[in-house]
Amino acid sequence: MPYYTKLGKIPHKRHTQFRRPDGALYSEELFGTEGFVGPTSTLYHIHPPTQVSGWKTLYATKPEYVEADVMRMRHLKTAPMPAKGDPVSGRVVLFGNADVEMSACVPTEQMEYHFKNGQGDECLFFHYGSGTIYTMFGTLTFGPKDYVVIPKGTICQIVMNERPDDGSDDEAFGGHGKQHMPYGKLLCFETANASHILPPPGYISKKTSQFLEHAPYCERDLRVPFENSDYPLAYDEAGEFEVRIKARDRVHSYVYSYHPLDVVGWDGCYYPYCFNIMDFAPITGQLHMPPPIHQTFEGHNFVICSFCPRMLDFHPEAIPIPYNHSNVDSDEILYYVEGDYAARRGIEIGSISVHPQGIPHGPHPGTVEKSLGKTHTNELAVMCDTFRPMFPTKAAMDLDDASYPESWRADHHAPLEQRNGQPQASPKASESTTTW
Repeated sequence: MPYYTKLGKIPHKRHTQFRRPDGALYSEELFGTEGFVGPTSTLYHIHPPTQVSGWKTLYATKPEYVEADVMRMRHLKTAPMPAKGDPVSGRVVLFGNADVEMSACVPTEQMEYHFKNGQGDECLFFHYGSGTIYTMFGTLTFGPKDYVVIPKGTICQIVMNERPDDGSDDEAFGGHGKQHMPYGKLLCFETANASHILPPPGYISKKTSQFLEHAPYCERDLRVPFENSDYPLAYDEAGEFEVRIKARDRVHSYVYSYHPLDVVGWDGCYYPYCFNIMDFAPITGQLHMPPPIHQTFEGHNFVICSFCPRMLDFHPEAIPIPYNHSNVDSDEILYYVEGDYAARRGIEIGSISVHPQGIPHGPHPGTVEKSLGKTHTNELAVMCDTFRPMFPTKAAMDLDDASYPESWRADHHAPLEQRNGQPQASPKASESTTTW
């Protein structure tokens, strides 16, 4: 993870005697990656973490992809996506490949168990909803527009708050109101190739691992696990506690005879953390900058980017929206959070656009001329770029807007006043830009 931290009680030296108040030894656990040559943390448990029983398989998680031999631009409208399950069981994989899986979740239930993803790292983006994540490293509180990076192997429980009654977020759920979706909506990007989700190497000092000055966020923006009187670090409770573990494309149920969050202290560089997308400081330039400037996290063969409100290009003749481009090595998947996305038409809150490698894409007809002279944008979106094709699932096809690839088939012409000297009629908002 980005930097070293510690929490709770730990001994002066690693791998030395550290005793509980009753005289017994705390159980030390080295929690490490990449054969213990990658980031690690050392945890101290009240009980040995090996004492489990009652293991059984609950359900399979391997996605089934469709239209794997079809390459076309896609548009999904996720606002009416059915709500179900809890923040883990309710996840529905929409796209994926051998490197990363992208799921959406509209939970209607609370987690009655703890969960450990033993198969990959998770990067959660909470579009709507707030709550608390109780982890073996301490507590994280989250709210709308928070990223939460949960590294592989972390035991946690996501407890979500009730949605507000004012209807302020109904639009994101198809206007079905509180009965339709009582908790929130989140995306999950999960590694499928055993890689880890980290800040981009270009933001980090090779000598000290410190965030560099040009990075669009830094250590001050990251919220790390904490403890206080309301949220203790260690729970010393006996009983039967279910921990569901995802591994081998299945979720397994294990039973602990003690509370699984029994860590009294830890230190290291491997832990979960939160980062709000609005703390991302966009990089701008005289002319339009390419998508890598929005990069926020990186795993092997994929990146996650944040498109945030920002000042636009300041050259007097700049075209401030993206130029046509062929990212011949990457698929581009964009989730629209809020604001006006001026280069696209027909997009709404919760839309997902997919532009596969090998097909040029760019602004919709008419949006380039309309963008001229604009000085800022209030768009907010989360993007995942992959270096291998992303395939849809049947759940994605159920939300698919089949007409999207045809939306570029329109006349591309000069402004009306340049063609006949007459004032240009103002196009309708639905024909010229995105209104969310």
